[in-house]
Amino acid sequence: MKAIIVEDERLSIIELRNALAEITPRIEVSATAQSVGEAVALIRNTPHDLIFMDIHLGDGSSFDIFKQVEVRVPVIFITAYDHYALQAFRHQGIDYLLKPFGRDDLQRAVDKLGLLSAAPAAAPTPAQISALEPAGTPAYQSRFLVSIGTKIRSVSVEEVAYFMADGKYVHLRTREGADYIVDQTLTSLAERVSPIQFFQINRKFLVSFHAIREMVRYSNNRIKVTLHPTPPQGSDAIVSADRIQEFRQWLNR
Repeated sequence: MKAIIVEDERLSIIELRNALAEITPRIEVSATAQSVGEAVALIRNTPHDLIFMDIHLGDGSSFDIFKQVEVRVPVIFITAYDHYALQAFRHQGIDYLLKPFGRDDLQRAVDKLGLLSAAPAAAPTPAQISALEPAGTPAYQSRFLVSIGTKIRSVSVEEVAYFMADGKYVHLRTREGADYIVDQTLTSLAERVSPIQFFQINRKFLVSFHAIREMVRYSNNRIKVTLHPTPPQGSDAIVSADRIQEFRQWLNR
């Protein structure tokens, strides 16, 4: 497997090369780039199966690379900044390593290559979710029965953007904006859906990775999440202070 390293610090390139040589013989570093321009040229002209990519480069952000060339292979982002995780996962990212990282962290990221294809980055598919779950994990709920007047419909988990508690009701909101009442509590739903795909950010919201559009820092070190479809006015999706660390880990799987 041939890899490209995009990193503007020569010492970091050397350290990553050495770390890869120690943990796996599968990956051969075929080329390196230290700027956006160099990276674009390499991606266009050099055969490769994987990219290790820093985010801040001398001539801009590595996200600028994706505006100039189509990236078709998995990307492992390596950076000193923790607030680009969502952007990374929307740009072919399969892992997000924070500097300084250990050999175990790098091994875990590399191991994901056996589970994920080089298809365009998206929220995990059901097959990928099954592959990522630990052995012996119970089957998670894949469909939800909802009522629309006198009619009954079954909604697949892939259609769900988020669940929202509102008083004594729990709403299922689809990615297309449809809203249904489900006869379950948010706590029970959190136990029935895959923790790879869903995260309960507070007492009111259980959100799918699909639904997250943006994250911003909020008061008291919390994080405010912008969801799509947009929740009703006054229903802000703010990650509880006691869930921040878990939320970061969830994004960084």
